Amino acid sequence: MTPPIGLISLATASPPHELEQDEVRATVLEVFRERFPLVERLAGVFDNAGVRRRQAVKPIGWYLQPRSWPERSEAYLEGAVTLYCEAAERALDEAGICGADVDLVVTVSTTGVSTPSLEARAMSRLGLRPDAARVPVFGVGCAGGATGLALSARLAAVHPGATVLFVTVELCTLALRNEEVSAADIVATALFGDGAAACVLRAGEGFAQVEGQGEHTWPGTLDIMGWRADAAGLGVVLSQSIPPFVRRNVRAGLDGVLARQGLGHGDVDRFICHPGGAKVIEALETALDLGQGALDVEREVLADHGNMSAPTVLFILDRLRRGRLPRRSVLTALGPGFTLSTVTLLAA
Repeated sequence: MTPPIGLISLATASPPHELEQDEVRATVLEVFRERFPLVERLAGVFDNAGVRRRQAVKPIGWYLQPRSWPERSEAYLEGAVTLYCEAAERALDEAGICGADVDLVVTVSTTGVSTPSLEARAMSRLGLRPDAARVPVFGVGCAGGATGLALSARLAAVHPGATVLFVTVELCTLALRNEEVSAADIVATALFGDGAAACVLRAGEGFAQVEGQGEHTWPGTLDIMGWRADAAGLGVVLSQSIPPFVRRNVRAGLDGVLARQGLGHGDVDRFICHPGGAKVIEALETALDLGQGALDVEREVLADHGNMSAPTVLFILDRLRRGRLPRRSVLTALGPGFTLSTVTLLAA
């Protein structure tokens, strides 16, 4: 029988540079008005994104200059390793353990390329053992918080007694560019922030236990979300069809995931959703019959941090557990593929 896997600790980390939405909006209009006249028509996205502020690894002036792929990569490695260690150290401290107690590390990051991977670069600072197993995961985007947590729980289950450290860090702001501006770039500028989150898992008790996990990938949806690679680095691909797609399809996909766990929609006390943006939150509330305003903490995190991609849903879980988690919650996130990733949690 598979032992229950406990979520022992959860921590988050944010970079130091605070970007207020009003400041970003004014700067974008000033910088791009002449070269990209459509920016005036798109300016409303800054008011409707649901973001008040977000944090970034660089000050706003850094993003106003053309940046090459090597420059963005250097910024990614510097910022990502710093945030990785901050989140991981906080999670280890909360769990009452040190890096040497970790048997396996799962790392999720899709906003930069690092070989050696981030956990290898962080090993000495965190005090990880040389024999600690490393599992870096790339390409899951906004679904990565749920995907990485699910994978970590599976690995903890098949290695009884093992302590698993899961860390996700995303620096979405490094995809912002001013060389060749598109409508998707403007939307990304209004939404994206940077952040990291970390968890410790092992068999036994925790503030929550992982009851199940599941995914659903819709065929023919590769163009909805992802990256494009060009001379400047990784540029965002965002389809305008995401909110209507969510309204039409997410309920059936999620119901299928729950059914495979022997659960129905009514068995879930709280859905914990990666917010994406304000319109995606509204679409999720409609699709899941939650009622307008039900995803209140999702809106709070989006407003305070922007869309940080994979870590965002863990920021939401962290806020919820500092109040009181309901008995059963399902953590969900949508990412490139186009994929729904879920983790079912039972509160302690």
